[in-house]
Amino acid sequence: MRAAERNIPDMAVARVSAVLGAFDARHRELRVSEVSRRAGLPMSTTSRLVADLVTYGFLERTGPSLRIGVRVFEIGEFAARRRDLRTIAPPYLADLREATGLSVHLAVLEATDVVYVEVLRGRDAPSMPSEVGGRLPAHASAVGKALLAFSGEPAISLVCDQPLRMVGPRTITAPGLLRRQLARIRECGVAYESEESGAGVGCVASAVLYADGRPAGAVSVSGWADRLDLRAVGPAVRTVALGISRQL
Repeated sequence: MRAAERNIPDMAVARVSAVLGAFDARHRELRVSEVSRRAGLPMSTTSRLVADLVTYGFLERTGPSLRIGVRVFEIGEFAARRRDLRTIAPPYLADLREATGLSVHLAVLEATDVVYVEVLRGRDAPSMPSEVGGRLPAHASAVGKALLAFSGEPAISLVCDQPLRMVGPRTITAPGLLRRQLARIRECGVAYESEESGAGVGCVASAVLYADGRPAGAVSVSGWADRLDLRAVGPAVRTVALGISRQL
């Protein structure tokens, strides 16, 4: 096995997931060789899977490259959690951006990452890694911490039982410190971040909860860390999250 290949289980579903997971917001079109490298699969296996996925509409060919096919989006429409969030949330998110002038995000938790499903850029926003479909480690962002705080011990352990890698200059890398922050977030309902996801970035987030307390997603606002009064905008973010929660 090549050094770049990952230890992917010898199961069809795992390998299909690896192939589709090679695509993201920064890699919308890839050649087969790039899919093989990013998926960590042998070229022969990747070529066979790609051919089948093209046949069934999960991938499309664009000249020598590939991109996600329409079948993936059709199935995605059945993802009720995200559909409900993306139906209910936009007016709240737009009002929050209008009131604060800051960048507004809506994200969900996927294992140890957050996935951004809506991003509204502010008027004077710092460069941030967040974009629709983009991912960040949950421990390295306010929105991720807001989600983890209400996700239960199994989800928290999944994050804390592995190395917490640095993403920004002040990313939390100590599991004990992260756990203490999550306990405080559960008490006050608001998560804060200062340069944990990127240099110069400040962020405030609050979880959107179902009636049983499970997180459906989280809302955040982001701006320049040295200009953003985190405590001042926290109540507005919390109010928006509560409004969306009531609609759910």
